[in-house]
Amino acid sequence: MKIALASDHAGFPLKEEVQTHLQSLGHEVLDFGTNSTASVDYPDYARPAAQAVADARADLGIVICGTGLGVCMTANKVTGIRGARCTDEYSARMSRRHNNANVLCLGQRVTGVGLALSIVDAWLVETFAGGRHARRVAKIETGHQH
Repeated sequence: MKIALASDHAGFPLKEEVQTHLQSLGHEVLDFGTNSTASVDYPDYARPAAQAVADARADLGIVICGTGLGVCMTANKVTGIRGARCTDEYSARMSRRHNNANVLCLGQRVTGVGLALSIVDAWLVETFAGGRHARRVAKIETGHQH
């Protein structure tokens, strides 16, 4: 699988751990930066990674900042992105199974490395259930109700 990966300075250490983990699992990683802990603006990195998913240059995306909130808000501004900020494995699985999330949002300052990698694993192996959930996801995409 091809995975777009990005972080700001606060998420950089976790991004490096996630990248190593993904590569050890045989995934191709498109690294959109940042490449250090020097202060940067998270939208400058999260948006291009999310856009790569929206444009089908990557299958899925993972974006990381201090809390996961800023990168999640940014990713969700890109048409076609369903970003999910997850702090546990169950939410990660459900974001894929029920919401067809295509960008995982993590927070370096609120999630330890071990848990973050478990979240990544749970998120990557889950698949979209479709059925009644497809109707709901379509409503997210179109903005239409009923």
